[in-house]
Amino acid sequence: MSLLHVIGFGLKVGHLILVLCCWFVSLFSLNWISNGGVMTTKTGLLADGEQLWMKLWEKISGKSFKIHHHYSQYIGPKRVRRNWWKKLLVAWIVVGILVSVSVFWYMNSLATEKRKETIASMCDERARMLQDQFNVSMNHIQAMSILISTFYHSKNPSAIDQMTFARYTERTAFERPLTSGVAYAVRVLHSEREQFEKQQGWTIKRMDSIEQTPVHKDEYSSEVPEPSPVQEEYAPVIFAQDTIAHVISLDMLSGEEDRGNILRARESGKGVLTAPFRLIKSNRLGVILTFAVYKMDLPPDATPDERTQATDGYLGGVFDVESLVEKLLQQLASKQTILVNVCDTTNISHPISMYGSNVSDDGLQHVSALNFGDPFRKHEMRCRFKHKPPWPWLAITTSIGILVIALLVGQIFHATVNRIAKVEDDYHDMMELKKRAEAADIAKSQFLATVSHEIRTPMNGVLGMLHMLMDTDLDVTQQDYVKTAQGSGRALVSLINEVLDQAKIESGKLELEAVRFDLRAILDDVLSLFSGKSQEKGVELAAYVSDKVPEMLIGDPGRFRQIITNLMGNSIKFTEKGHVLVTVHLVEEVVDSVKGETESYSDDTLSGLPVADRRQSWRGFRGFSPDGPIAALPSSSIDEINLIVSVEDTGAGIPSEAQSRIFTPFMQVGPSISRTHGGTGIGLSISKCLVQLMKGEIGFVSLPKMGSTFTFTAVFANGSGNSNNPKGKQINNQSNSISSEFHGVRALVVDPRPARVKVSKYHIERLGICVEVVPDLNRAFSSISTKEATIDVVFIEQEVWDNDFNTSTPFVEKLRGTDISVAPKLFLLSNSLSSTRSTVSASGIPASSVIMKPIRASMLAASLQRLMGVGSRGNSCNIELPLSLGDLLRGRRILVVDDNKVNLKVAECFLKKYGADVVRSDGGEEAVSLLEPPHKFDACFMDIQMPKMDGFKATKLIRSIESKVTSQIEQGELSVEAFDNVSSWHVPILAMTADVIQATNEECTKCGMDGYVSKPFDPERLYREVSRFF
Repeated sequence: MSLLHVIGFGLKVGHLILVLCCWFVSLFSLNWISNGGVMTTKTGLLADGEQLWMKLWEKISGKSFKIHHHYSQYIGPKRVRRNWWKKLLVAWIVVGILVSVSVFWYMNSLATEKRKETIASMCDERARMLQDQFNVSMNHIQAMSILISTFYHSKNPSAIDQMTFARYTERTAFERPLTSGVAYAVRVLHSEREQFEKQQGWTIKRMDSIEQTPVHKDEYSSEVPEPSPVQEEYAPVIFAQDTIAHVISLDMLSGEEDRGNILRARESGKGVLTAPFRLIKSNRLGVILTFAVYKMDLPPDATPDERTQATDGYLGGVFDVESLVEKLLQQLASKQTILVNVCDTTNISHPISMYGSNVSDDGLQHVSALNFGDPFRKHEMRCRFKHKPPWPWLAITTSIGILVIALLVGQIFHATVNRIAKVEDDYHDMMELKKRAEAADIAKSQFLATVSHEIRTPMNGVLGMLHMLMDTDLDVTQQDYVKTAQGSGRALVSLINEVLDQAKIESGKLELEAVRFDLRAILDDVLSLFSGKSQEKGVELAAYVSDKVPEMLIGDPGRFRQIITNLMGNSIKFTEKGHVLVTVHLVEEVVDSVKGETESYSDDTLSGLPVADRRQSWRGFRGFSPDGPIAALPSSSIDEINLIVSVEDTGAGIPSEAQSRIFTPFMQVGPSISRTHGGTGIGLSISKCLVQLMKGEIGFVSLPKMGSTFTFTAVFANGSGNSNNPKGKQINNQSNSISSEFHGVRALVVDPRPARVKVSKYHIERLGICVEVVPDLNRAFSSISTKEATIDVVFIEQEVWDNDFNTSTPFVEKLRGTDISVAPKLFLLSNSLSSTRSTVSASGIPASSVIMKPIRASMLAASLQRLMGVGSRGNSCNIELPLSLGDLLRGRRILVVDDNKVNLKVAECFLKKYGADVVRSDGGEEAVSLLEPPHKFDACFMDIQMPKMDGFKATKLIRSIESKVTSQIEQGELSVEAFDNVSSWHVPILAMTADVIQATNEECTKCGMDGYVSKPFDPERLYREVSRFF
């Protein structure tokens, strides 16, 4: 923590120094500028480096002027300021000294606290290990007391003798890691003494004649044991481990320490410890742990008298404390860093040291309590560091550094004050530079709008000309090419808009439209957009929409298309083989299917390659939980349509470490992605925001080297039941007209893969064709030859044709040689340009009979019309624009103002198509003169960005003139007859520009415009705008 505090404080001080240095450099540069270094006028554009430095100086100087202004305002005259700065400088140095001392004290206290924590941790660890090992030994000694009671006292004859006891205790010594020996003393009454001594062959000897004195007494006597004097009872040792065999025959009750120990042990029924004393023979410090051995099992609440009467003997364990603690500490690597002292503190005023010494250079000590199981005796471990703490060099250097920094800052303050006196003379000149900097900021704020306008303006010409080209006499193939070009152009415009969309999303100004649209037509357009790339890669691209999804929906088709384009574009980009499939279902369908599924996810896919389980992609959706909104669907509105859309691919997949940031703006899977595949990394982020605006959720599942599946939900309104919309009528009529052309046509699809058959049937049945399916060519021929109903068209999958190539050529010959009056037309469904060329050259099938995937209704209809002769040449498949728009514009006199001749031509042709009388103008000044009352114009389409006078300024002048004329008519200054009997003049002016940012919309409303039409023209938006006025 101390280092982090130092770093944080250093960063703050460093930031202050940086600001002051920049201020000092700016002041120096200003003096240089004022002396003529930069104020010379230059023609043309400055170099990039010069512009960068100039902008930097302007920003720094602006900050310095603000400081200088407040300085001059609040500090006062020069003499007063200098005295004030001197006092401030002294105060600063004093504060710096105080801060450095405080930092030293704080860091030193942190180091001391850390040292305390270290000694506490080390001491507690050693105390815990010693206590644990002591408990292990104590438990084993207690178990031995039970063993003796069972096999010595309860057996007759006894099963234990000295040899057995010694051998057993020697072999089990490892289970008592802290004991140096174990002995058993039997209880002998005075009346039993003579018989006991004859039985044992030795005399009971007294212990106090040879017992070692406690450690705080230094005398030691090694006299020969004497017979134990007469007393009521004795406790002679009869069994002992070989290491302490010298205690056999000694009466434990004759020793002062042992007598008290034995009496407490038999009365309490627990193990008790003696005070530390020097052991017999070894003359080392030790203690004895004693357990009483009873004749019978006693209840837990037995009285001391009952326990005394039931006592048979006493089992004691000898603990050589010094050697045992030394062995324990040797197990720890850091033994040499601290000193350990184990004490018996039963007598607080006179503690007994059992191990260690108090010699240490460090006064820091930590005490850890030890619990050896005897509540009567208290023990503790005292730990100290062996050496003195090191000098706190970090605290010393940090405090000195802070003091040096404070002195340096004081010097900077002093130099700055002296420099300000000269800067005052240059203040007014620098204010002019400040204004320039502010003007540059305003210009930069218009950069985004200008770039958008300049890019979209030529695109408006391209798309407008393509739209006019669609109205010419084109065959169905040419129409498909033009439609694809139009779709690509619109996609390019949408890519330009992505950056603008991200800005709108971040500002919270993105709103969705609510118009009727055909979802299937949108998917066809997106398939056309990516068809070239999929065919080039040989990747199968397809879309499937459930029959339960309504024909028409109400929502924002542009944003829905944007989501599909982003997801499908990513799939195409990262998929080199296999397929990309888009599926659309009602959420209710998916919920029902998931509830009914009992098997694992099917391996039947579009291309046969395994894919990620799409069910995992929506597992986290709130709508699929039992308490989610989907559970409440029966009570929701009937017109509300909940769609679930999945885009699956067999591409490279997303690495697991990158999946968490997949929806983060401007983030890509890896650093090489943008170089390899391109892209900005904001498509998925925008898609997620759009899905949320559509009241849906988005998720994905991805497996490396297998592929990804993205799934999102969206809520739309049902647009099929509303028949009042003319555009909806027209689209439905057009769709019905295509279906009626192929009414009664029967088709046979040859494909063994069910998933692919499902997609093919979906597109073919959209044309009103009845479809049958067979898995191979042999069955196809049998079906054609045996069916009573005639098969008009046969669609053969490229994979079937290639795999059964030996059957393919005979199949064609058999088909031509049948007795059928009209042989069915043969079509080959292929998704690879290279394989198509080889098939055409090898089999002799004409190129016109090959339908390139992805399958779309328009392309399928065009191929059938071309080969079967169904339908008419020209624009039969072109969806006509809304008739109501022509009703609104027919006979209207409209002024179109634009400085770009191509855009003027496009707008004129577009409006004339609907019967409008169009007048062109190439500038704002001319538009003002043409719209000066009185005039015959019903509306004006005004471009915004034009030279000399832009659309905003022209609109303001027009509104000013109209307001003035209206006011004069109301006041009677002008005659209403002179102005065509119109008392209130206000011509509808619609902004017409490629600038689509929100600020432009607000500016249009502010200057008096009535609406907004973006380039290129969108018939739906144009209809909504003009319907408000006509």
